[in-house]
Amino acid sequence: MLKEIGLLSLSLLPGLIIIIFIFFSDKHEKEPIGLLAISFFFGILTFGLSYYTGDFLTEHYQIEPNNLWDELFFAFIIVAFIEEIFKFSFVRFILYRNHNFNEPFDGIVYTVMVAMGFATIENIIFVMQGGVTTGIVRMFSTVPAHATFAVIMGYYLGKAKFNEKKIALDIDGDGIPDIKFNTKAFTSFIAIIGFVIATVIHGFYDYFLLTSFMPGIWIMAFISLSIAVLFAQKAMTLHQDASPFKKSES
Repeated sequence: MLKEIGLLSLSLLPGLIIIIFIFFSDKHEKEPIGLLAISFFFGILTFGLSYYTGDFLTEHYQIEPNNLWDELFFAFIIVAFIEEIFKFSFVRFILYRNHNFNEPFDGIVYTVMVAMGFATIENIIFVMQGGVTTGIVRMFSTVPAHATFAVIMGYYLGKAKFNEKKIALDIDGDGIPDIKFNTKAFTSFIAIIGFVIATVIHGFYDYFLLTSFMPGIWIMAFISLSIAVLFAQKAMTLHQDASPFKKSES
């Protein structure tokens, strides 16, 4: 019993640390705890949806070991694309529309919360099966990787919502705009860019870990993740500086 409690605590710890870090990184206007909890729950749903979708695909598409294209398909589609599209969908089509999503950094906050819901339930399953060593390895690899992908995707979601381009047309030439509209296609494009970048980085990370073609290539997973972490740190700083609540404080 004590062993199971210890493993459960180990599996919960990395996600909890990341959640606390992101919560306090939201310096200027904190999000409601209840909505953050809902976002975390969405992440748990995302895990279930991803698992059953991936299971369905692998039943209908036989993955051959030591096959380059099958390994690429598995890493980029069955793992990365499926996981990221469900995370993206919950944020973009539900949380994005909430009135509390009121500054660019919120894109990062809510996307990371969804990702941590996913990563935590996944971590519990793997750590309870694999033990302490698995828990320690995943604490410094898989869980931070999910957070990093989420920060990048969330950066673009925040950028999309608060960079809507307004177009005004003066048809009769009187200097007064006759037609005004927002370019929704442009903002959707920004959000999709974030999804694509997160998916590609996620795909490469998993491919480098899983491929059997080149011994030692797994080190590239951590090199690519390190580069992504630097990008994520920059993204967080940019959105912190762009907060409208920061201006109102000064």
